Amino acid sequence: MSEVRIDSFDAIVIGAGQAGPALAERMSRAGWRVAVVERSRVGGTCVNTGCIPTKALVASAHAAWVVREAARWGVRPPEHFGVDFQAVIARKTRISGQSRQNVEQWLRGMAGVELVMGHARFEDPHTVSVGDRRLRAERFFINVGGRPAQPGVEGLDSVPWLSNASIMRLDALPAHLVVVGGSYIGLEFAQMFRRFGSQVTVVQRGPRLVPREDPDVAEALRDLLEREGLTIRTGAECVKLAPAAEGVAVRVDCKTGEPEVRGSHVLIATGRRPNTDDLGLDRAGVKVDERGYIVVDDQLRSSVPHIRALGDCNGRGAFTHTAWNDFEITAANLFEGAVRGVGDRLVTYALYTDPPLARIGLGEQELRASGRPALIGTRPMTRVGRAVEKGETEGFIKLLVDAESRAIVGATVLGVDGDEAVQSLLDVIASKRPYTEVLSGGVRIHPTVSELLPTVLQSLKPLAPPSA
Repeated sequence: MSEVRIDSFDAIVIGAGQAGPALAERMSRAGWRVAVVERSRVGGTCVNTGCIPTKALVASAHAAWVVREAARWGVRPPEHFGVDFQAVIARKTRISGQSRQNVEQWLRGMAGVELVMGHARFEDPHTVSVGDRRLRAERFFINVGGRPAQPGVEGLDSVPWLSNASIMRLDALPAHLVVVGGSYIGLEFAQMFRRFGSQVTVVQRGPRLVPREDPDVAEALRDLLEREGLTIRTGAECVKLAPAAEGVAVRVDCKTGEPEVRGSHVLIATGRRPNTDDLGLDRAGVKVDERGYIVVDDQLRSSVPHIRALGDCNGRGAFTHTAWNDFEITAANLFEGAVRGVGDRLVTYALYTDPPLARIGLGEQELRASGRPALIGTRPMTRVGRAVEKGETEGFIKLLVDAESRAIVGATVLGVDGDEAVQSLLDVIASKRPYTEVLSGGVRIHPTVSELLPTVLQSLKPLAPPSA
């Protein structure tokens, strides 16, 4: 029997998502020999089934909405308006495919880096198997991402159902799409398919949409979606799927409305889980928590210090930008003599409904619960010149300030261009300095959404304590 050949590397990156390729390039520049192992498609969730393809679809849906609503801008809509759904999907596929190709070419062009296609499994703390190969290294960086989860949904084995990935492979527009899950992924797909022309019903277990957000945000989102023609069913505590003549029956347990919703298609958007259950982590001694996330310290080291976990699989962030920040932290600590950690990271993200919801730091509920004295300033988008001029006045701006330090501790912008406008506050909030020092003296471009942020701060008033 021939001996198994073992190839040695300075480092092995498992997963070619957002953090992995960038880290491989940094190692390449340092002269390391690196293997990047990818079981499926390079680029990870963002490139293949997440940010890039979904935002391409959001853009197409926005275009359809603008044409349909053209009269509000004094423009006559075309007489024969329609959405070519196959062309929409083809555009999404081209954009996603080009991004994936770019990442793969980038990886294959790195000096000292080998892209290995296959499924990596640990054999011991320093060795992985990939097919019939054995790869050994002193350091490992796990960047395997996550996949859709379906907690508590009965009847999945009895009906065809869609995930956030498979729904983007449809070749025909659903007549009636039922979306189970009223949070970020679910609402983006719900709105876009309504704008494409589907009837859409959102089924949410809890009493309101996006339960992580403040009640006023959730209510504003529900209001704008319902005015676009979506049906929202909240309080659906018992969701069960069953076959129906015209598609799928979704049994709900809401206090009002029909106890069952029937649709042609059903999208399950009830959460994500990490891709860690088939990596042989137990053979490497790497600990995972009860949900399967790799347990890491502030510098992203696992229970085995030479094995680090970056991106969605470490449970310390669920966004492309947090995965990228994991890369930045790791690279700085490895190559720049820094001591950076995820504990310093600000919570910031956006929900890409149209208009988008952008968030940084604490929400109003969180700040009230903390008991610290605080100030709040708000402004509806109807009083933002840029929004009025663009004819898109849904939403509001809300800023939260610590009453003692005068540091901004939270920002919410639900409105047109909010995902861009809120970025101007990231460094301000991270500095933890009084906003009066950081936001004074600058001249801001008019007309923009961000020019109103200092104006909102001029309207601060005490935040009421939580009601008894």
